[in-house]
Amino acid sequence: MRTGSRPEPWKRGPVLAALALLLGLFLLLHAEIPNRIGNLGSLVETFLPWFGLFIPVLLAGALWRRSASAVAALLLPVTVWLNLFGGLLGDKSHPGSDLTVVSHNVDADNPDPTGTARDLAASKADVLALEEITSQARGTYEKELAKTYPYHTVQGTVGLWSKLPLSQTRPVDIAMDYGPLAATKPMDVKMEYNRALRTTVATEQGPLAVYVAHLGSVRFNPRAGFWTGSRDRGVQALGKAIAAERNERVMLLGDLNGTLDDRAFAGITSQLRSAQDAAGDGFGFSWPAKFPVARIDQILVRGLQPKSSRVLSATGSDHLPVGAGISW
Repeated sequence: MRTGSRPEPWKRGPVLAALALLLGLFLLLHAEIPNRIGNLGSLVETFLPWFGLFIPVLLAGALWRRSASAVAALLLPVTVWLNLFGGLLGDKSHPGSDLTVVSHNVDADNPDPTGTARDLAASKADVLALEEITSQARGTYEKELAKTYPYHTVQGTVGLWSKLPLSQTRPVDIAMDYGPLAATKPMDVKMEYNRALRTTVATEQGPLAVYVAHLGSVRFNPRAGFWTGSRDRGVQALGKAIAAERNERVMLLGDLNGTLDDRAFAGITSQLRSAQDAAGDGFGFSWPAKFPVARIDQILVRGLQPKSSRVLSATGSDHLPVGAGISW
């Protein structure tokens, strides 16, 4: 027996093997991570696909150490990650659709609303939803989109432009906190800063209920953690509104300020399905525009068949527009 010889391959890299198993368990049991402390569970789920990047790092370490045990242990996180996200890696789109829709958070600080409006009109969408419309930019969007879209409605900071007639339009209360002004002029403030609407689009196949929403922002603070209070209240209110919707065909467009992996959206995802998940190509990340890391801009449907889903080219906004082709 030789002294000082290297351990057998199955005995090498025990730390790497342990880290691989922990990563697999982390991905497998992410829903068990509690939200009681700083909404840690929601924070993890927001960026859950990115934890897969640890797999090639651990694999490189296992190969460098020539550790058979670490390579074997990596089968767990690989299997779990592919089970969670493998379906998003291929192109599930199909040609042909009855209706093309686009949704875009145009950004209150957009330096070029005119160019953004023209880019969106060039998308050839039949229905176009905009979020974060300021009072200063509203006239620009209405002017630039008027030729392409004869019908439109703006309710507060959200709007819908359509080539098809609209009716039964109303704001939707998504339980936003409007600050101290709401105590003195609650109705005026809510209308000015309203961030959700519901309308009916008249199609050749019948009425389509369309919701446009811009849910509350989220914040990360080292002391308070992942703050999602306003957004989560909006999710609950919007979920109730959709549950009460009598129209069989429903579409939700907008910036929901969260990914659908986040457990907070269960009240919505239990009723609607994602066009990107059903007919997209890849993850469809939409934010931030310069280096997208998450899909927080959503197109969700009920009673409709997504045929395609895509992310459009950047505009002057800090979000990328998202689009989908829908059939009946």
